[in-house]
Amino acid sequence: MLTKQSAKDGPPEAKLLAAVMDAINVGVIVLDQNECVVCWNPWVEKVSGIAVDAVHGKRLTEVFPELEGKRIQSAARSALRNGYASILSQSLNKAPFPLFTREPATEGLIRIQQAIHVLPLHMEGMAPHCLIQIFDVTPAVSRERILREQAQEMRAFSHIDGLTEIANRRRYDECVEDEFRRAKRNGTLLSLIMIDIDYFKAYNDSYGHQMGDACLTRIADTLNAALHRPGDLVARYGGEEFVVVLPCTDREGAYQIAEHMRSQVEALNIRHAASAVADHVTISLGVASVVPLHSRELDELQDYADKALYQAKHAGRNRVVVYDAPAT
Repeated sequence: MLTKQSAKDGPPEAKLLAAVMDAINVGVIVLDQNECVVCWNPWVEKVSGIAVDAVHGKRLTEVFPELEGKRIQSAARSALRNGYASILSQSLNKAPFPLFTREPATEGLIRIQQAIHVLPLHMEGMAPHCLIQIFDVTPAVSRERILREQAQEMRAFSHIDGLTEIANRRRYDECVEDEFRRAKRNGTLLSLIMIDIDYFKAYNDSYGHQMGDACLTRIADTLNAALHRPGDLVARYGGEEFVVVLPCTDREGAYQIAEHMRSQVEALNIRHAASAVADHVTISLGVASVVPLHSRELDELQDYADKALYQAKHAGRNRVVVYDAPAT
């Protein structure tokens, strides 16, 4: 057993080994053939709070009862009995040993995330031993977590329209494809509403692009507020166009939502002297609804909604038109 006293009183080789053990920033535990501790370096002392003299000759599971029956115990037995090495990755065995360090920001104790190598030791004239190396991977895990969170945040931003802060075209494309597949699989209805702000180019020409952006933002907020189910989505389709995805919604239900959106936008009473429809901003809406069949494509549903929007604009704008196609 390598203890501080034996190193101090022993030959130069023992002193050198003790100095190495003290210097390395890795946990080192050596077990004999009975799974009892024969080496316990200062790193393990520090992070476990257990002195080397307190573990001498004790089974590892006596020191850490929570390791009984766990992967680390079976890995040690495999090394001692069969000579097999093992690597316990952090992803599958996050922190098997109860080892703690101080969090620099809070000075509180945090459990060290660990990567562990278990290696058989074969020495001539001696019974088998095994070496357990414990690596502190907490900083790497923290970096991975931060990078993962940043990636999620960037992905979320990549799905948001920079001006209106509602879903953008990319998010719409993903959503409508997912909902179309789900509707086809379940045999349920899927509705779309295509929306266009009436005479928006004339609005921009009359009031300027800054006012135009403010108008787009207010309309986006109003459209978004008209939806109440988690699965419904309104997105900026491009320019002054918006699109709404309504899963499990028939034509009548979609029409009611579209008419509510139209009236709510009109109620904003945003002045638009250049409009040929009214003295305030209005929108036109096209509604389409289908139960996807095996031969029906998503493009067909979008085409129906687009045709309905064209009909609404051709009929005088500031209105909702439902595409006259069978729902099944």
